[in-house]
Amino acid sequence: MVRVKPFAALRPPKNIVTEVAAPPYDVLDSAEAGRMAGEKSLLHITKPEIDFEPMAGEHEQRTYDKAVANFKLWQEREWLCRDSKPCYYVYSQTMGKRTQYGLVLCAHTDDYASGSIKKHELTRKDKEDDRMVHVRIQSANIEPVFFAFHDNAELSSIVEAAVARPSEFRFTDENGFGHELWVIDDDAVISRITSLFNDSVEAFYVADGHHRTAAAARVGAERKSLNPAHTGEEEYNWFMAVCFPESQLKILDYNRVVKDLNGLDEEAFLKELEKDFEVSLVSKPRCGRPAKPYQPTELHNFSMYLGGRWYSLTAKPGRYDDTDPIGVLDVTILSNLVLDAVLGIKDLRTDSRIDFVGGIRGLDELQRRVDSGEMKVAFALYPVSMKQLTDIADSGKIMPPKTTWFEPKLRSGLTIHTF
Repeated sequence: MVRVKPFAALRPPKNIVTEVAAPPYDVLDSAEAGRMAGEKSLLHITKPEIDFEPMAGEHEQRTYDKAVANFKLWQEREWLCRDSKPCYYVYSQTMGKRTQYGLVLCAHTDDYASGSIKKHELTRKDKEDDRMVHVRIQSANIEPVFFAFHDNAELSSIVEAAVARPSEFRFTDENGFGHELWVIDDDAVISRITSLFNDSVEAFYVADGHHRTAAAARVGAERKSLNPAHTGEEEYNWFMAVCFPESQLKILDYNRVVKDLNGLDEEAFLKELEKDFEVSLVSKPRCGRPAKPYQPTELHNFSMYLGGRWYSLTAKPGRYDDTDPIGVLDVTILSNLVLDAVLGIKDLRTDSRIDFVGGIRGLDELQRRVDSGEMKVAFALYPVSMKQLTDIADSGKIMPPKTTWFEPKLRSGLTIHTF
């Protein structure tokens, strides 16, 4: 089971929440953040390099020092104010006609160490180190991690009751996604939520935020080693997460674009693909109009954009292992049979010939990058399911890089946990 607890959040007053709240640190580069950040934006805390002219490096000591100074300043100016008691919070996100409701809470670092908080991706040490510095110097989780858990009927009922009341705030972001927050401050309800997670929820699954989760666990272990009187209940043992029932979540496709065909011309490349795939032309330019994009229709079906044309690729039986939770993934099939075997791309994390495009950008973005000459070929994949994700996490295995894309992203600055 997992351990959770409420916390007294730092959060912006409702009249300035849209000015403070910001996209996560890792979805904007520094230049984009600098253009987007208003006076009160949390980006001055999560990406403080934007406060220097010329812009400072992300990992310079003066940048980290500026993050600390800005976090203190935001509290002094009451752009971030602390709730009077520990609470749970309900945070909803709306994308089109779909709304997902998550509980904002504190999870325990020991659950990450023991495996009750399950991961499905490898982390990079350099990114872990950077997030660890931010958590350490602020003694805070400025941005939440994104967890999923198996549905629990009573927790869902509690959330339904909470959102039937007026919310603290509601706004629509620059992408058209809706964000809304409710506070659960009733002591009896708080106690019941804690008990339900402790007694009934077997695991959390990291959906997004593997590096932030690992960094929080490392800071907790570091503080533990420095405290001879450590009990496990100190605030540094806890970190902030937004936890959603898995049935409410949808994973989008995470697609690939490649710069060249590894010395092959288009005809030879297609012949190589025919060894392992049923290849068919789906659409081509007509009457001066570009080809109509083709979306994969099921597992093991891929779409490919090459030479102005969209193709359907369906992996032939026997070319993959349906009994292996990793081998059956379409990202694995594409990596093994095309990216590695034909295009010579051995390491998705380091090869500069490949790039990745989240499904939120649409197939038009794949077509644009190929038509511009920036890339030679694009592949779109059928999305991974939540069941595939949880099965792999339960098995202790790791998905290939850039497998899952969750949208909407959690907005930063709506709640902050300090210790």
